Amino acid sequence: MQRTLYTYIIYITILLCALACPRLRAAETTTPPEDDGIRLSLLTCGPGTEIYSLFGHTALRYEDRRRGIDAVFNYGLFSFDTPNFVLRFTLGETYYQLGATDYKYFLAEYQMTNRDVWQQTLNLSSEEKRRLIALLEENYRPENRVYLYNFFHDNCSTRPRDLVERTVKGRLHYADDMTTTDTGRSFRDIVHQYCKGDPWSQFGIDLCLGSEADRPISRRQMMFAPFYLKDFFATAMLADSTGTRAIPLVSHTEHVVTASPEDKETGLPLPSPMTCALILLAAVAAATWYGVRQGKSLWGIDLVLFLAASLGGCILAFLVLLSKHPAVSPNYLLFVLHPLHLFCLPWMLKKVIRKEKSRYMMANLVVLTLFIVLWALIPQKINLAVLPLALCLLVRSAGNLILSHKQATKQKK
Repeated sequence: MQRTLYTYIIYITILLCALACPRLRAAETTTPPEDDGIRLSLLTCGPGTEIYSLFGHTALRYEDRRRGIDAVFNYGLFSFDTPNFVLRFTLGETYYQLGATDYKYFLAEYQMTNRDVWQQTLNLSSEEKRRLIALLEENYRPENRVYLYNFFHDNCSTRPRDLVERTVKGRLHYADDMTTTDTGRSFRDIVHQYCKGDPWSQFGIDLCLGSEADRPISRRQMMFAPFYLKDFFATAMLADSTGTRAIPLVSHTEHVVTASPEDKETGLPLPSPMTCALILLAAVAAATWYGVRQGKSLWGIDLVLFLAASLGGCILAFLVLLSKHPAVSPNYLLFVLHPLHLFCLPWMLKKVIRKEKSRYMMANLVVLTLFIVLWALIPQKINLAVLPLALCLLVRSAGNLILSHKQATKQKK
């Protein structure tokens, strides 16, 4: 009886082991599959010296070791040889296109130009990799690769972001709220950040951007700049279908090109826009003082200053009225630089040469005085170098009015 009991115990143990073995084998089959040999990465490139490269660049790298593919998809291709390129760019009708090139050539270009490149490997499943590759191939079709470029809203940085978001189908969760505008940052702030070492580019862009560029923007809008996209991707997570588990969007980050420190220039540095504007103001003020003391109109100064202001105003008015570029309208700089200077210049100079009172000079004096007094209340961040330029026009208007008043008083006597 005792032996029979032991026999039953042995049989039951063997049976339980037999039943457990299939489960163990089944558990082994649920482990992650082998590496499929495909890697998709976000490439972020450092800024260059040209104005169009100051903000860096973004591209997508596609590697397939089994098929020997290593390509870079780049949404930032354009050509200066395009007919009427400057006019089209000013109008906001510049067309960029998606290009594909071998990774080794892409990398060589940035090594040659001494620009950093970071690679962020995307933590995608095999199905998501195939989906992203299909989207890139669809975009690269000749009928799809060209698109209307928009610096703030549709560029080489936003397009890769949108493709990745479409690929993961709602699994992507950023670490921050991407929709609220409580960031305290504006498009102009980010432009200033990247133009910090190039004050003339910053000055030129500031002249063209209107008050819309000073509105607070969301974190999602900030990703028009490649390095903001890189930083937000670095902290983003991919959730599973139940939303209970999450993995990082970026599985690995590598600094594939490290720029070497550039030698400091030994020549004289280029004076800043503010320095040039202050020198001009000092020269105009001294000449005006001399002209008033000597009773001379010095109308040639007015011709140069107001003609330059009118030409600048024509460009600003063109941007405000005709350009499709975002954030260029309204532009309060039109109170200082405007086309009306050009239209009224002949009559104004006629009065100045005769030392007669000019109503245009009087109106200009009032407008510029209000502009300077109310500077802090204007809902637009205006480059400080504009202040000396506005004072140049104001000083000339005041000087001519003083001279005409002295002339009228002299004639009465």
